[in-house]
Amino acid sequence: MENEDLQLKADKRRERQSALENGDTSIGFCGWMLVLLSLVLMVVTLPISIWMCIKIVKEYERAIIFRLGRLLRGGAKGPGLFFILPCTDSFINVDMRTITFDIPPQEVLTKDSVTVSVDGVVYYRVQNATLAVANITNADAATRLLAQTTLRNVLGTKNLAEILSDREEIAHSMQSTLDDATDDWGIKVERVEIKDVKLPLQLQRAMAAEAEATREARAKVIAAEGEMNASRALKEASLVIAESPSALQLRYLQTLNTIAAEKNSTIIFPLPLEMMQGFTKH
Repeated sequence: MENEDLQLKADKRRERQSALENGDTSIGFCGWMLVLLSLVLMVVTLPISIWMCIKIVKEYERAIIFRLGRLLRGGAKGPGLFFILPCTDSFINVDMRTITFDIPPQEVLTKDSVTVSVDGVVYYRVQNATLAVANITNADAATRLLAQTTLRNVLGTKNLAEILSDREEIAHSMQSTLDDATDDWGIKVERVEIKDVKLPLQLQRAMAAEAEATREARAKVIAAEGEMNASRALKEASLVIAESPSALQLRYLQTLNTIAAEKNSTIIFPLPLEMMQGFTKH
């Protein structure tokens, strides 16, 4: 389905370009008279006029030529040399390289009524020089303004948690929206990235307090689980010692060994409780 949509968009773009390039290019009788006059003027002023007629565009540029205000048949010219007539022809250079610009920080009200400041970066290039010149006054400025509006519109439908966690999905949604909107302008949006999400200071403190409380609660749960596991282990150990009285004596000797290794001047002797009970009766 996605491939079919892309193919349909490409077909529509080719139709629009063909309509511009192969439309009514008739300049009329007066127009042809001006063209002939321009040719005569060029021949008369040779070789000086040759420097005005031959133009060069770089590898990453394309030239859109207008003859008496009409788009010249054949579309964009270049790269390399091309020929124009003085006085009747004019041309516009279009840069085909990828252009990068920062989206200024936008104050956005999220779906859960939180105000955040979000900025981003957009990468785009001119895919069709003819459409970029003939269909819009300033494709660069229009793309920048559209990117700002799209950023606010897309983030306005998201919660704060979604904005912080689903940046890739938001960037992909913005790219699709921008690409569809700029298709008539001959612009191809290659990539959109969310750079930074700035939260209000009070909200940052509230989120930090919430995160700290969550960590403390998790720590208490882990400590409680440790105490429970330790008590079960002690219970099992007491049952084993109760089955074998000599195990208690071995445990006592092990404890003395541990204490003697750390504090040599301290020795602990166990006193049976039965002896204390005998003294209490008297």
